[in-house]
Amino acid sequence: MHILIAEDDEDDREVMQTCFEKHNGFKKVDLVSNGQELLDFLRDGLNAFPDIILTDINMPIMDGITALQEIFKDSELRKIPRFVYSTSTNPTYQAICIELEICAFIIKPFSFAGFDRIPDQIIATLPE
Repeated sequence: MHILIAEDDEDDREVMQTCFEKHNGFKKVDLVSNGQELLDFLRDGLNAFPDIILTDINMPIMDGITALQEIFKDSELRKIPRFVYSTSTNPTYQAICIELEICAFIIKPFSFAGFDRIPDQIIATLPE
């Protein structure tokens, strides 16, 4: 599968890239650093749509929720399974994610082992 990850923290981006690249279920990993770059990637006719989108919530320029709201409005983009991960456990964010038909809200781990589990969490939660 091809995953597109939006994450503003450079260290977390590197860890996420490593976790997904070493997982057998993912063949391609693309990274962007904010919600605007996420939308630009998806709207650029040169890029193939990813199989999965994973986005952080709190990012500069455009946050993940705003980007997901834009994706949800687009009948083609909303077909892509979307996942959110964040350090925030704000119930408002979780409620918005339910409205936007997000597949899962993953709490950002604090250990490398926790990051290593994210690809399996995503695969286990994918719609049939």
